[in-house]
Amino acid sequence: MANHLITEKSPYLLQHAHNPVDWYPWGREAFEKAKREGKPVFLSVGYATCHWCHVMAHESFEDEEVARLLNQSFVSIKVDREERPDIDQVYMSVCQALTGRGGWPLSIFMTPEAKPFFAGTYFPKTSRLGMSGFIELLTQIGALWQKDRGRIFQAAEQTTQEIQSRTAPVSGVTSLNAQTLNLGCEQLKKGFDPDWGGFGGAPKFPTPHHLTFLLRCHRQNREPQVQRIVEKTLQAMRFGGIFDQIGWGFHRYSVDEKWLVPHFEKMLYDQALLALAYTEAYQALKNPFQARVSREIFHYVLRDMTSAEGGFYSAEDADSEGKEGLFYLWTYQQVLDLLDRETAGLFCRFYNITPAGNFEEGRNIPYISISPEDFALQEKLGLGELETRLAGARERLFSAREKRIHPLKDDKILTSWNGLMITALAKGTQTLGDPAYAQAAGKAARFILETMRTPEGGLYRRYREGQVAYPGFLDDYAFFIWGLIELYETLFDIRFLEEAMALNQRLIDLFWDQEKGGCYFTAEVGEKLIFREKDLYDGATPSANSVTALNFLRLGRMTGNTDLEHKADQLFNHFSATVAGYPMAYTQFLNALDFGFGPGQEIVVSGNQVEDRAGEMISLIQRSFLPNKVLLLRPEGEEEALKAFQLSPFLEPLTPVNKQPTVFLCSQYACQSPITKVEELKKALEGKEIAL
Repeated sequence: MANHLITEKSPYLLQHAHNPVDWYPWGREAFEKAKREGKPVFLSVGYATCHWCHVMAHESFEDEEVARLLNQSFVSIKVDREERPDIDQVYMSVCQALTGRGGWPLSIFMTPEAKPFFAGTYFPKTSRLGMSGFIELLTQIGALWQKDRGRIFQAAEQTTQEIQSRTAPVSGVTSLNAQTLNLGCEQLKKGFDPDWGGFGGAPKFPTPHHLTFLLRCHRQNREPQVQRIVEKTLQAMRFGGIFDQIGWGFHRYSVDEKWLVPHFEKMLYDQALLALAYTEAYQALKNPFQARVSREIFHYVLRDMTSAEGGFYSAEDADSEGKEGLFYLWTYQQVLDLLDRETAGLFCRFYNITPAGNFEEGRNIPYISISPEDFALQEKLGLGELETRLAGARERLFSAREKRIHPLKDDKILTSWNGLMITALAKGTQTLGDPAYAQAAGKAARFILETMRTPEGGLYRRYREGQVAYPGFLDDYAFFIWGLIELYETLFDIRFLEEAMALNQRLIDLFWDQEKGGCYFTAEVGEKLIFREKDLYDGATPSANSVTALNFLRLGRMTGNTDLEHKADQLFNHFSATVAGYPMAYTQFLNALDFGFGPGQEIVVSGNQVEDRAGEMISLIQRSFLPNKVLLLRPEGEEEALKAFQLSPFLEPLTPVNKQPTVFLCSQYACQSPITKVEELKKALEGKEIAL
């Protein structure tokens, strides 16, 4: 029989709806039951595409003996961390504080007042290899709850108080300056893996904001080593098994330092952030390889991760048919069966597919160990011929793979992750010139604006199967506002800028700390957890506070609203002592700092954007690597112009010179003479890219 999860929409919760465990979703009903029956609460947090969540579910949550213990002595709650990042953040902080590590599945034992007293991640059903068994753990905690409940309540109270004090930002204000940026850059250089690219050892995560920050460092100092770090890492990831060589798109991370063996799940936020890194790298370094990878990521997302409504799905699972990565793996014989002998040999040599296999059970993860240029020389083939033959073979394998049993697709639509994808696609059109990317981004943005709005004009967190749920968190607002800003700078549809400003004001109303500065992750109104967190760490995704700081600066410059720049300054000061100690952990925050320190550019194009010269000027600006610029269009239509002037009053007097498309470029609070010729604009932009 189904448990209480059966009416939920989350694919993860629905995976557990027929467990023998009497699961409840997070909510009043579960906690009232715990209080009424005098039972502790077991909280399990995970997500639909999490491999170890599946393992624990199969071993324990589908097991009748485990279910009997849980149902007898506990009230059990399941949470999808992607739907409820607020709950996940709070109790992940608990787990990290109590155990020194974190991850998913997250397992928390707490009182009926939601105060935690024991934490962990994955537990096997019975003890093995030094790990506590889940059955033994349930038995011990159940017995202690009956015999010495006061001790448990005391531990829960102490844990809660300790976590509340730990999660507060480091007190005091420290001066953040160019030295902070330099220190962050130096720390990344020291952490760089010169052999395989990336930072640190195994497991190795992409962390794209490290790379976008290094691109800004390179723009300031033109240091060859920084450029090598970025290029080495971007190439190593694309050549490695972390990239799906057959169907494209990136897996979550590499379990080894060589980028060879991935954790096979695919997350929307990784596609967005990596596409942004490759696109910005192409802007800055002009390597066509980086543009190609951006297009491959976009192709995958638009093909496999886009809903009919226009929103973007959340993830694809690592597992299929009960095995991790099976969908993506190949035996040598499978390739021989699909291709002629000569092409199969060429393909297997290039992608390192062997009869013995490079993974489990004789299967292979396709990866590249030599550049196409060098491989063509080795094979005595022209590069064009090689690429044509490999592309044809890849398409044959992709068509065959499509007939396999696919991993689960988590088809919920999250506002925050959609905001990141909108940002990347808009930047893709600016840089690569393909209007299809901005069209897809615009459709997604309109879907969110029309479907995922609260009655008060705010944002909902999640949409699935026609149902919206959960008031948006800080990252939903911050990431979506980021996307709207990029969309405006791509399409110059004034509605996107209007909505960005309106949602930014709502963000301030809901999340801004009026006393100390910075933003809480959860709103003042609504459900109260054991503490409100101000997140800053730029991990798998950038922190919402880091993105908010940059949004404040950009919107302030775009509209002339100096209050937003003051708020950005308050935010910088509030987190200054935290960031100053180890800036490498806050690279998206450093991107915002770099924008604030400048030199920045405020650029206005005055004229009809469809006119050839105006379009050429806009395209030139958009293709250039100018991370500290804002770009506005002074529209010619009366209605559009009126809206633009209301948002940005300084636009009104910036009329075209001699009825020609004109660019007004200001930097460091000083404006240049109006520019009417493309060559003049090119020289001006090149001059501004050189550090002062």
